[in-house]
Amino acid sequence: MQIISREMRGIPYFLLKEYLQELGGALVEENFVRGDGWSVRLTKMEPYKFHSLQVGQTRLEMELEDHVADDFLQRFGMKTLRAGA
Repeated sequence: MQIISREMRGIPYFLLKEYLQELGGALVEENFVRGDGWSVRLTKMEPYKFHSLQVGQTRLEMELEDHVADDFLQRFGMKTLRAGA
């Protein structure tokens, strides 16, 4: 079992929940998504502030069984990948 904590900026809370459901998870509670061999608890954080800019932040507490961890992290990484200009 792996437990990974990750803070993400710039992807809205609702969209992260949607991505987790697209990866095969089911919304068990308002802030908890469970899939086959994994679960993620989402927590809204105070916005990240840089001068006058504010960006939303979400903390993800992921519990991953070893046999699904690499695949899940790769698929989740592709969902949350953002390219800059």
